[in-house]
Amino acid sequence: MTLSIDLNADAGESFGRWKLGADEELFAVVSTVNIACGYHAGDPVNMRKAVAGARDAGCAVGAHPGYPDLLGFGRRAIPATVSDTVDYVLYQVGALTAIAADEGIELTHVKPHGSLMGTTVRDAELAVAMARAIQSVQAGIPLVMSPGAALDAVVAAGLPVTPENAADLDFDDNGFNVIEPVPAEKDPEAVAARAVQMARGSVETVTGATIPMPVTSLCIHGDRPNAVAVATAVRRRLEAEGIDVRPVGRK
Repeated sequence: MTLSIDLNADAGESFGRWKLGADEELFAVVSTVNIACGYHAGDPVNMRKAVAGARDAGCAVGAHPGYPDLLGFGRRAIPATVSDTVDYVLYQVGALTAIAADEGIELTHVKPHGSLMGTTVRDAELAVAMARAIQSVQAGIPLVMSPGAALDAVVAAGLPVTPENAADLDFDDNGFNVIEPVPAEKDPEAVAARAVQMARGSVETVTGATIPMPVTSLCIHGDRPNAVAVATAVRRRLEAEGIDVRPVGRK
């Protein structure tokens, strides 16, 4: 049986006249796109552009909600209750769902952004509440998050979830990402080698340990300066290793 993996990228992160990322070039390389919904980045016009561009490129399209933190690009932790945080997510997913429907497509997933992802993977109560709430927007839509106790709690609650992690970030020995305040260029071939390792179920940490990393999707951050080069190297290497790149659930 051929091994397959999804390759996703964050997109739609421009705001008004301020442009961030090379969305069109990324859409030609990745299989899935996570679109910013206006809280950490993005706006209605750029959301529509990203939805239409990803659709036309044949990518799966999902929502990428973040904390209400435009100034910090959603990478700052925002103190909020579980209830308030779920409302932030529903607000953003609802907005993108409406735009996607007007462009003739249905969303395939919801992936928290930045610090919201960091909080979600460390807070099982929040992860379960979020995964449950988004079912009211679209039944069966999975929450995308990294493996760990919070993801296990979502599975135990009988809610759809997709295990995912970033190939272009380092890992500590607990399997958490080492976050860069501002993304820098990364060696595309080094990221590609890590992507192959992750596609096969493990990853090397910053201490040199090898830990399990059971994921079905890999992320490349769209705001990395050389994101297109990194994503291109990752896809080329995966395919050279006989690993099929396609959206989760698509045959």
